[in-house]
Amino acid sequence: MNQPVKDKLPGKLRILVAPLDWGLGHATRCIPIIKELLAQDCDVWLAGEGAQVELLKTEFPDLPILKLPGYRIKYAKTKKGLFWKMVQQSPKLNMAIRFEHKWLKKTVTEYNFDAVISDNRYGLFHSTIPCIFITHQLRIKSPFGRWTEKIVQRRNYRYINRFTECWVPDLENENNLAGELSHPELKPSVPLYYIGILSRFESSPTIIEKKNNLLVILSGPEPQRSILEEKIIKQISHFSGTATIVRGLPLSPSHIPYTDMIKVFNHLPAAALNTAMQEAEYVICRSGYSSVMDIASLQKKSILIPTPGQTEQEYLADYLTKKQFAVCYQQTDFSLENALKTAKEFNYSLSALQSDDLLKNRITNFLKSITKD
Repeated sequence: MNQPVKDKLPGKLRILVAPLDWGLGHATRCIPIIKELLAQDCDVWLAGEGAQVELLKTEFPDLPILKLPGYRIKYAKTKKGLFWKMVQQSPKLNMAIRFEHKWLKKTVTEYNFDAVISDNRYGLFHSTIPCIFITHQLRIKSPFGRWTEKIVQRRNYRYINRFTECWVPDLENENNLAGELSHPELKPSVPLYYIGILSRFESSPTIIEKKNNLLVILSGPEPQRSILEEKIIKQISHFSGTATIVRGLPLSPSHIPYTDMIKVFNHLPAAALNTAMQEAEYVICRSGYSSVMDIASLQKKSILIPTPGQTEQEYLADYLTKKQFAVCYQQTDFSLENALKTAKEFNYSLSALQSDDLLKNRITNFLKSITKD
């Protein structure tokens, strides 16, 4: 990557896109947004660090990238320990939000951005340029019930209402993916837009044959990613079919040996992973929302395993099971043999979710509003 050029390109709006660093999902769902901005002739810049940036570099090697530290939240090994781990780190989180807000003020002055698109980074609002906040969690689930959810929602909205608009990657109607998370009774006070299902993947009619029985996609924060990986590797060694495992480690120098029947990759670029998903009979992955959107986009039969203690993923697993969208298992008692048996007998309901041109139209209107200003 060459040194970013501070001088603006004539006639182009300069847009900064910055995803959160909790797993790779926030970065992957920014890919269709970035593609649409580029299609509409924007000068797109990225901000972040670590695995998220490496993933976006793979997809967009020519885009300028600014270093912006992530929240760097650490997760517990147990479900019970996760809540207290998050409470302990709340001062660190507040400091990170304050830091990125100061960083943005300095960066906007230095690089003359016209707008910012922040995927769940609470500090990236600005007083003089439009700033978009992307989230599917307007209601954040709590292990302690609705009264704590209301407290968390008030704090969440206090940040969201500092932005110009809030974009929700889901459908506004009843046939949606995130349920109560994206459709709470109380909405933020800033303009709210549902921009449809965001997936970096597209279905290809040329890929029909199921070459793989299984595709396992590992993701999410440590140590839970490694705990699930160890469990999957141990059980899949007794699996008689073909399988591909993607570890979700784009920066890792270590590799796991694989055979003709079971292939293991640290990371796959979007095009290769898109093909692998279409070639698989079943996809096994976390019930993270970005993964769910990818599965919905390709209408794949899936087995979802929520990250222990992540109330959002646990809610989605329960919600999507009731919708007959997926088979879901808890990590602690996950059995590959039992999960596959259940999946084969499960009556999947994978009707297409029509997003039409929601994202394209929203970006078009947003860019027009900037040009008018």
